[in-house]
Amino acid sequence: MNLHHDIIVVGGGLAGLRAALQAKFAGADVALITKVHPLRSHSGAAEGGINAPLANNPEAKDDNPEAHAYDTVKGADFLADQDAVDILTGEAPEIIYETDHWGCPYSRYENGKIAQRYFGGGRYPRTCYAADRTGHYLLHTLYEQALKHQLKIYEEWMCLALATEDGVCKGLIAYNIREGVLVPMSAQAVIMGTGGHGRIYRNTTNAHINTGLAMSIAYWAGVPLKDIEIVQFHPTTLARTNILLTEGCRGEGAYLLNQDSERFMKRYVSKKVMELAPRDIVSRSIMTEIEQGRGIDNAYVYLDMRHLGEKKIDEKLPGTRELCLEFIGLDPVKDLIPIQPGQHYTMGGIDTDFWGETKMKGFYAAGECACISVHGGNRLGGNALLETLVFGKRTGQKAAEFVKQKSNSPSPKALDEALKKLQAKQQELHQGKGTENHFDIKNQLAQLMVEKAGIFRTEKELLEGKAKLQELKKRVKNLAPVSQDKRFNFDFIFAMELQGNLEISEAIFEAALVRQESRGAHFRRDFPKRDDLNWLKHTLVNWTPQGPKLCSEPVKIIRYQPEERKY
Repeated sequence: MNLHHDIIVVGGGLAGLRAALQAKFAGADVALITKVHPLRSHSGAAEGGINAPLANNPEAKDDNPEAHAYDTVKGADFLADQDAVDILTGEAPEIIYETDHWGCPYSRYENGKIAQRYFGGGRYPRTCYAADRTGHYLLHTLYEQALKHQLKIYEEWMCLALATEDGVCKGLIAYNIREGVLVPMSAQAVIMGTGGHGRIYRNTTNAHINTGLAMSIAYWAGVPLKDIEIVQFHPTTLARTNILLTEGCRGEGAYLLNQDSERFMKRYVSKKVMELAPRDIVSRSIMTEIEQGRGIDNAYVYLDMRHLGEKKIDEKLPGTRELCLEFIGLDPVKDLIPIQPGQHYTMGGIDTDFWGETKMKGFYAAGECACISVHGGNRLGGNALLETLVFGKRTGQKAAEFVKQKSNSPSPKALDEALKKLQAKQQELHQGKGTENHFDIKNQLAQLMVEKAGIFRTEKELLEGKAKLQELKKRVKNLAPVSQDKRFNFDFIFAMELQGNLEISEAIFEAALVRQESRGAHFRRDFPKRDDLNWLKHTLVNWTPQGPKLCSEPVKIIRYQPEERKY
């Protein structure tokens, strides 16, 4: 059974939904495939808010897109492409009002305007929010629009390979998880909107569906990965579980305390900024406190919300209180909450321009799986939800325009070749003659990434990690046979995802070794300073059978020249 649509969008989160809707508004025949029901997508886990320079808060009367752009570029440690950042911040108000008119229940001031709060790295309170469930509400809002406009959705399907011919994308091979069958899907354009690679790390805020497989699929097909070495850790995740506690907590005034009940951020940034420094700085500060013996049990510090009061917590941070009560049995109204940094966001990803276009004709990407680049070395909180909607919309529009040109004709041959290759891989996994358990390899990889490619890095650790990774890649060639069950065969799915996990991890090690500087979330203890002379450029990693091949391209600087990043 072969299926055809003008445009196939992969991923049911905010980027995928917004891209699919825009393409449908433009008149294209669009289908969306998603590994889980759209309302279970990881976009719903985003809590604190979405940035836009609306200037609704009395303390933000001077805010504007230029100020938002400067904060974004500075927060990115000047690695962001400034033309893309201008689009992000310039189109932000329109995106907020669009979702508002579609019914997103934003929190509001008494005058009816959308409420805004401070977030790290921002000079103004420009983060619009819906209590601390902003992503959840936005996801429901877009899914309602998908139902309203009768968007074709293949639920519990996933992409396992692209079909290409002469460097042009001709469609993809999907896996119907419910039925256990591979389905060729022809399309003039394919859009990836599948989220990040968080699950290659053990301590992550990401859902189990966020494995980065889609990035690997694009990488294998010849599309480079950009700035993949730069991985964001969120400062405040629940100790041990790594469940996210929104930056909105600190935006509303929560403190960080060490074992001496000291607000230690004054040691690392100005007293004016304190807990509202960018995430990379706060994460490193927390880890430094722990390493120097000022943490609790050598593992975590405290988030103190008690002074905010029960009324404010229940009004603005109800989800946070619920998470603390449900998962650790502590009430932030009266208890200190143990927190530690956890992997949170993929700054790098599939290399695209600010229309979501890649070097492969007919193939696009948007959201966290893409690198445009608007986040550079460090993403500001509140800019991720904004990116999904701004660039999801633009990518859907561009793909629809491409389809109207009718310049990409179907290729049954490309689909058939991709299908046969995948069937052979499936057969190989089903008839494995080895003894290795892919779950064990995945768990060891996740621990390896924390230990050797985490918040702090050195050449020694990266080389050790790279060597260990090669051992894991050898072991994966000796897997025990996976289940041949048809319906919901997650044994097969996880084995397939592991192949991609290893490829992405290898690219991270290679690029992190080459970038001999510290910039944003990429911190090399052996190269602790930013090096604009040699490294004010993007890293590009291309897949080859012999291993990753690296090159670079310049950062697009328009107005803001690199400066010392003081907070």
